[in-house]
Amino acid sequence: MEKTEVTLKAARINSGLDQKEFAKFIGVSNLTVSNWELGKSEPNLTQLKKISEASGIPIDNLVMSRPKVQLS
Repeated sequence: MEKTEVTLKAARINSGLDQKEFAKFIGVSNLTVSNWELGKSEPNLTQLKKISEASGIPIDNLVMSRPKVQLS
């Protein structure tokens, strides 16, 4: 069976929470959640467990966003 990859933003949306509520549930600032969703930083394992708990998505299915790189 192929696993479905889910971005952190999609996981948050699946949880039904906005960034502020999601951040509070995980125990971080909403700026931290924004940075995760933009690929500027990544959550640690403890935070990933809380994200999985909030969204109902297994940790193995969560993928980090990567910042877009412009090629010249």
